[in-house]
Amino acid sequence: MTLTPKTAPRPKVAVYKFSSCDGCQLSLLNLEDELLDLASAVDISYFLEATRTVKPGPYDIGIVEGSITTPHEAERIKDVRAECKYMIALGTCATAGGIQALRNFASVADYARTVYPHPEFLHFLDKSTSIAENVPVDLSIWGCPVNKFMVVEVIAALLQNRRPNFPPSPVCLECKRRGLVCVAVAHGTPCLGPVVHGGCGALCPANGRGCYGCFGPSSAANFSALVGSMTPLDRYPNETAGLLRSFSSHAPAFKSAAEAALKLSSEKEQK
Repeated sequence: MTLTPKTAPRPKVAVYKFSSCDGCQLSLLNLEDELLDLASAVDISYFLEATRTVKPGPYDIGIVEGSITTPHEAERIKDVRAECKYMIALGTCATAGGIQALRNFASVADYARTVYPHPEFLHFLDKSTSIAENVPVDLSIWGCPVNKFMVVEVIAALLQNRRPNFPPSPVCLECKRRGLVCVAVAHGTPCLGPVVHGGCGALCPANGRGCYGCFGPSSAANFSALVGSMTPLDRYPNETAGLLRSFSSHAPAFKSAAEAALKLSSEKEQK
């Protein structure tokens, strides 16, 4: 696959890391054969996970992994945005705060005092936020980690001046395509598959587990219906709310649905 003519100047790409586990960057390196095509179409100028070689900006495309969790990161992301023409938020940490956003439901200062002997040495923000909450973002790729082929599609779309092809179908459709038995219907297992964007290949349902929501909210999601149907299946208190307060907990749709699930569970206990 050739993404751009060989005679055209190759766009400069930079890949940045903020608070994250590096899994989404590793997905890029796991492209294997596609990585060779990508490297021939663009000039990977800054990617510390892959090479120590750094070419100065400005850059045509900036790919950012991770959430903003420290004062230093809050300032650094502004500098990154200034040197990139287009910015892509890579993965659920970058698009919705990630697992780090679990701190948003409690006092991070209390956590620090409990875990660290000298919390006064730490510098952190009270909340973990997405890249888009700090600077403008042109495109977002959900996933924990991302689907590596989605990354290729986004870069190809930018180079070809078109919208990326992201089918809006949820995880449930991927289960149907694989011929999987619905874990919610067959086993009474709470599952976020009806409201979560596809792209993972229904990895968790294929292993008999409900979807955890790491690919973010589907554009066709009906969260009210999900809360009403899944909360009664809870095998322990607030199981559905806990699923919603997981990988994508800071996404607005997930936050409001989790609150609705907690309210429904509370009303059930009072009866």
